Amino acid sequence: MNGLERGSICLLHSIKGLGNRHLWKAKEFFGSFAECLQSDRGQLSRCFSSFEMVKEIISLREKYDPLDYLQSLSIQGINTLSIEEGKYPEMLRNIGNPPFLLYYKGDIEVSRQMCLAVVGSRKATLYGKNTARKIGNELGAKNIVVVSGMARGIDTEAHRGALDAGAKTIAVLGSGLNILYPRENARLFEEICLSGVVLSEFPLDVQPEPGNFPMRNRIISGLSRGVIVVEAQRKSGALITADFALEQGRDVFAVPGPINASNSEGTNNLIKQGAKLTSCIEDILEEYYDIAKEDKEEKLSQQRLLLLDKNEGLIIQCIGYEPVHFDELLKNSGLGIGEISTVLLKLELEGILKSMPGNYYVKI
Repeated sequence: MNGLERGSICLLHSIKGLGNRHLWKAKEFFGSFAECLQSDRGQLSRCFSSFEMVKEIISLREKYDPLDYLQSLSIQGINTLSIEEGKYPEMLRNIGNPPFLLYYKGDIEVSRQMCLAVVGSRKATLYGKNTARKIGNELGAKNIVVVSGMARGIDTEAHRGALDAGAKTIAVLGSGLNILYPRENARLFEEICLSGVVLSEFPLDVQPEPGNFPMRNRIISGLSRGVIVVEAQRKSGALITADFALEQGRDVFAVPGPINASNSEGTNNLIKQGAKLTSCIEDILEEYYDIAKEDKEEKLSQQRLLLLDKNEGLIIQCIGYEPVHFDELLKNSGLGIGEISTVLLKLELEGILKSMPGNYYVKI
């Protein structure tokens, strides 16, 4: 997408009331947003039924240049991504009613990694907060990107847990990127921008109105392979996210809580309805063969290393993940040619080392 087209879609989208549905319609009708922005009143009226919206488009193009508007976003560190572009998250592209345009700060490539959502109550208990942070931390330690909504309570703790693990996390906002909500998460917002991405489908100055959050929730689940609900009352936004997850074919996990606690009523009901009861990270990971396989292979490798004899351990210390020549092993280990050859053959058969052309060896 060139600069004129990108600036035009952003400028059009800044009009109040011109939402996702209108963007799809304008693209289909005009073929490009630059063409839409410059069309005459008659053409605009055939696409947009609202007289006020047509009037606003004409007024807007007289006041602003699309390229200047795009430059103003860039100065603020805000990027945009349309569904027509290759960087658009593939998981999100395939949901019902995907956002045509995303605004983001940070590294959008993070959204293409393995993502799991962690959501729950804003009025979280200490139990819920500790659980959410623990899950976020343990997922992060497995290089899984934690997705949440940066709200108070469970969302905040899940993001914090991932950041504590030095991992990536994604915050999906129910407002524009220029409207920080809640305000006490200003520092968290900046940290996520530096180690992950904050994104929104709403234009920059859109306030966090109640109707925005269900729309936001479909993106949280849409980016993720599964949704983990930590605490939720009987009527909760987190349950809306779980509903979207089911519609989108995602997995749903729920952390159980006390039967007499209102904050656990929603999660306990999810479990009754078939969500997977989740009491530890293993309950989540075992649902994903690719992660479980990597974890199992790592544990087996560690167990094999613990059983090495003195000479085998010595050779392992001399070999890293870059190829090492046999002569270098001979020099650094102090072992004889026959001893080294025997050890190398055994370690290769056990799948710990691999021989390379030219008499080089490398750790697997």
